Amino acid sequence: MKVSVYDTYVPKNESTTMHFDILVEEDTTEEKVHQFGREYLTGKGLANFDLTAKECRYCHMEVAPGHVQKEINDKGYYIIEMENC
Repeated sequence: MKVSVYDTYVPKNESTTMHFDILVEEDTTEEKVHQFGREYLTGKGLANFDLTAKECRYCHMEVAPGHVQKEINDKGYYIIEMENC
């Protein structure tokens, strides 16, 4: 499965920025990607953050390994936590 990778940077507080990637099926709309990002942020205690294209941008496509494909098939997206998550 080819997936689109969205590079995402969100201010966690005044001095810390969260960096994570959102992986989705290649034909997923940007609006849906932002919805998935907000869902992830809610689980991290940042429920009131309005994720937009300013924080979350398409980066590239890649072929997803099996465990990533399974999670995308189950819930629509996969998160790779990079920094301060």
